[in-house]
Amino acid sequence: MEALEVFAVILGILGVIGSIVPAMPGPPLSWLGILLLYFAGGCTTTTLFIWLGVTAVVTLFDYLFPAWIAKATGGHKEASWGALIGLLAGIFFTPIGMLAGALAGAFIGEYVFAKNDEKGSVKAALGAFLGFVLGTGIKLIVSGVMLFYIIRYIWIS
Repeated sequence: MEALEVFAVILGILGVIGSIVPAMPGPPLSWLGILLLYFAGGCTTTTLFIWLGVTAVVTLFDYLFPAWIAKATGGHKEASWGALIGLLAGIFFTPIGMLAGALAGAFIGEYVFAKNDEKGSVKAALGAFLGFVLGTGIKLIVSGVMLFYIIRYIWIS
């Protein structure tokens, strides 16, 4: 196995991890793995650019979708910020802590800082939480597929 292939796998794995860990760009890291695979002769230019497009769309989607869902459910930016802060606080308490932290943070952000009532805050918190879960899921799927592509090339070559 060449050094480029080893680094491609490492970047692919970091991409999957980064799809879950906040502030770590999962799909862009996975795409860098695909780029190294390209330089190792493992994919075509077309494949490289298709994955670049998918990465760009997913990354943009990840930034816009949670806020859009929160707003669609009556939430404000405070709910989105609360979800992110709650997620970061919950990261030390397993994945369940991350999810519970994101949900609680969105509720607190909406209720305390946006001054919404309880019912509106719950609705907004669920919207922000749903946006976060969908965004994370899509990043995880895309990064996982890119890692699979990298490993498959190495396995069959």
